[in-house]
Amino acid sequence: MDISDLDRFDRAILQEMARDGRVSITELSRRIGLSKSPTQARLRRLEEIGAIQGYRALLDPIRLGLDHIAFVEVKMTNTREAALAAFNEAVAKIPEIEQAHLIAGNFDYLLKVRTANMRNYRKVLAEKISTLPHVAATSTYVAMQAVKEETFGNVT
Repeated sequence: MDISDLDRFDRAILQEMARDGRVSITELSRRIGLSKSPTQARLRRLEEIGAIQGYRALLDPIRLGLDHIAFVEVKMTNTREAALAAFNEAVAKIPEIEQAHLIAGNFDYLLKVRTANMRNYRKVLAEKISTLPHVAATSTYVAMQAVKEETFGNVT
């Protein structure tokens, strides 16, 4: 499925659900200007085709004491497919890594790592990130302030 396969009602449903996943069908139908039954059918179809992958609570990491964010550049010793797959599998098991992106550039991966403080980050770096398969080198950049941090919700 491609965004071009979605009509304005599908896009409106996705936009509203991204904003408030707990909205009632009645309220959702009112917001998008479609009656309840077709709205419910469209929502179910968007879930079935995987455009909506699930629902979850958004937690405030700052209130939970996780306000240290580091971005880590990772250079690999090997970038063949098997090495990348091994790295990807291992990264998925580290809860402190919020995001991991394969990059086209001067390094291979960019990781977003969230911990409580610098001491905890250093432990994660030494005991988990540096021991990942095929890691040659890392460089850390500590975020001083999050200027914009949103979940995906732009469906245009």
